[in-house]
Amino acid sequence: MPAPATALVWFLALAALVAVVAWPGRGLLARVARWRRLTERVRIEDALKHLLNCELAEQPATTASLAGILEISPTKAYALAERLGSLGLAGFVDGAIGLTEQGRAYALRILRTHRLLERYFADRTGAAPVEWHDLAETAEHGLTEAEVDALAARMGDPVYDPHGDPIPTAAGDLPPRRGLPLSALGPGETAAVIHVEDEPAPVYRRLLSLGIDRAVPIKMLRSDADGIEVLVGGVTRRLDPLAAAAVSVDRVAEAAGHTVLFERLDGLQAGEVARVVEIAPTVQGPQRRRLLDLGVLPGTEITAEFRSPSGDPMAFRIRGALIALRQPQAHGIYIQRAPTRETAGAS
Repeated sequence: MPAPATALVWFLALAALVAVVAWPGRGLLARVARWRRLTERVRIEDALKHLLNCELAEQPATTASLAGILEISPTKAYALAERLGSLGLAGFVDGAIGLTEQGRAYALRILRTHRLLERYFADRTGAAPVEWHDLAETAEHGLTEAEVDALAARMGDPVYDPHGDPIPTAAGDLPPRRGLPLSALGPGETAAVIHVEDEPAPVYRRLLSLGIDRAVPIKMLRSDADGIEVLVGGVTRRLDPLAAAAVSVDRVAEAAGHTVLFERLDGLQAGEVARVVEIAPTVQGPQRRRLLDLGVLPGTEITAEFRSPSGDPMAFRIRGALIALRQPQAHGIYIQRAPTRETAGAS
């Protein structure tokens, strides 16, 4: 028979274990239950958003497409579709999954939250464009409707997200999608990019690397079955059909000073001099404010001094001060080259 002291120790240890596991609202069981509810909510909301995106694109949503977008097995996708049906949010129609009115309203709220968050991360933080989607995906499930409406009001109720996608209103109305496909431009026509599809992510990253983003001027040079060639920031770029299909534009008249004819600051080599044409409209938030604080204004002369051993950042002489800029920052500045110091001295 164990000593009383030993029995007491074992009793206290067991009581502590029970408290840790089963304490109401705070124990492990309660936390696991909350995690499971949260996981189910995330799955349901991601599924609803996928069904809505398919509906807006006039494409059928199936268990296979659901499994692919959520990265789950077809069996789990089918079970999830059935769960949506039991909640009155979706149903099977001719082998496809369709939203009910209740499901569509719910999906529009999630889409509104996602696109408002992308707008927030673009305008109010220093997050890179390739991060906006994933940041919004993570944050969208934790906000209430009241918090979403407050966020929209604080940002002035934006109509479009930073990629050019329409943001649903609080009432569930979806503003019209604008523009025409980039491939619809004829040779020599100039346009402004008004929408860049951010999925799939590799295509979006490639477009950004080529300097193609919302509000960027672009000029069609030629097109064929293998893709198109366009002029962006004074540089000829080649796009395959998949990348070209991700871009929508509005035709604009090409006028003197149009930035489609000008290069970007990151293309300047050491010793070369340029004048600022403008900061690209895609540069917003803290990054834009920093450039303005540094005196990067139209007409400002900038001299490229040297690159770091890795090539990034690069040092520039701006209004007498030596300033280091990262490649994405320099890429957001349109310039017009001036003669180099050697050329200027020779003349």
